[in-house]
Amino acid sequence: MKATNFTILITGASKGIGAEIVFHYLSLGHTIISISRNSSVVHENHIQYVADITKEAEVMNVISDLKAKRTKIDVLINNAGIASMNFMISTPLSTVMEVFNTNVFGLFLLTREVSKMMISKNYGRIINFSSVSVPMHLEWQSVYASSKAAVEEFTRIIAKELAPFNITANILGPNPYETDLIKKIPDVNLSSVIQQQAIKRKGEINDIIHCIDFFINERSQCITGQTIYINGVF
Repeated sequence: MKATNFTILITGASKGIGAEIVFHYLSLGHTIISISRNSSVVHENHIQYVADITKEAEVMNVISDLKAKRTKIDVLINNAGIASMNFMISTPLSTVMEVFNTNVFGLFLLTREVSKMMISKNYGRIINFSSVSVPMHLEWQSVYASSKAAVEEFTRIIAKELAPFNITANILGPNPYETDLIKKIPDVNLSSVIQQQAIKRKGEINDIIHCIDFFINERSQCITGQTIYINGVF
């Protein structure tokens, strides 16, 4: 590791995977900055911003406050995301725009601004969340998978742009994990997804944390523009 203590900025930290990641890295003594629409884990090393990442003004207010406090961010984890579990012909345009606003445009805003902060200190690790929905081409996730495919290509290109500044950018694609989103998927559909995996079980938080640890490790300084899908999906 680069240091015994990282400053990690994570989005979508109020529940689910995001909250689990916050709790884990707080327990290891790292400083966590979170941006969510609701408050999350209360801890002395947890700085929380309640903001909507799809609104540029709100994002810029958070960034301005961090700069005013001379905050140095080591790791950015773009975890915030929403999904649409509908067939294309039954999906309204408003849903498409909502999904892309969070999964792509909000991620872009945070990455753009935090990257500038990382460039100033010539160091950074960026982890963008995708999904196994991309390689699996699930017919009821056209909008969600398309938004995550955009995240993947965006990440691969910025990995090249940011490499001269000792900043890596990688992609983590969790498989089905026990969240509010999964609860909305019919059992038959969820079972079908799991059966297409090499390792046929739902994801666990330790799977995700292990991959994050790998990406932020100092010895991973030459690992950039890469995608890890959990549970043998390809």
